[in-house]
Amino acid sequence: MKNAIVALIFSIAIVISAFLLGNSIVNRNKGDGTIATTGLGKADFTSDLIVWEGSFSKESSNLQQAYTDLEGDKKVISEYLLSKGITKEELVFNAVSSRKNMKAKYNSQGEYAGEEFLGYVLTQSLKIESKDVEKVEDISREITELLNKGIQFYSQTPRYYYTKLADLKIEMISKATADAKERAEKIAENSGGELGDLLSADMGVFQIIGQNSSEEYSWGGTYNTSSKEKTASITMKLDYEVD
Repeated sequence: MKNAIVALIFSIAIVISAFLLGNSIVNRNKGDGTIATTGLGKADFTSDLIVWEGSFSKESSNLQQAYTDLEGDKKVISEYLLSKGITKEELVFNAVSSRKNMKAKYNSQGEYAGEEFLGYVLTQSLKIESKDVEKVEDISREITELLNKGIQFYSQTPRYYYTKLADLKIEMISKATADAKERAEKIAENSGGELGDLLSADMGVFQIIGQNSSEEYSWGGTYNTSSKEKTASITMKLDYEVD
């Protein structure tokens, strides 16, 4: 009889232990139940600021003459740009740079015999920064008209920027966050649970590429300046508890 009571107590202890262990596992798993989703925020926009740069040079064996000739070209270029609608505030001429133009000399045996001085080369660059994007675009295409005035002008490709980038980035983050949350809600619903508290939120890299281009995204972020029409995007990774 005594042995039977001991066996009964022992059996009940095993059942209680099993129940407590099982309940502990369920609760632990429930606490570890999470959903991780990544949302995308994307928007197309048009650049509202253009930066265009160019340069011109003069060469002469006399340094003073080279500078005088360069000043003459600067005056013609300035008058030309102002006549096209560029304002004095938009036009900036940088400092003049100079170098000696040297030519290597060789003797009749083809051996190096020093250098020959050909003249001084003076170069000056300019930059135009304007919110009138179309105006500067047109001028950059028509700048070859300066050739008819005897001026060799070296034009760079215009660069395009957006002055409201900070506001756009906030908008993209909001879109990406909403997209990630919607994805998490659907996953929780399809799995028979409910979305719980937000555990963490990680923002991805802000990317700007030209619209309809073949540019690739970069881990460090892409910032296109060659296209007027651009596409901005950013990702948000959210981790939620599941109830």
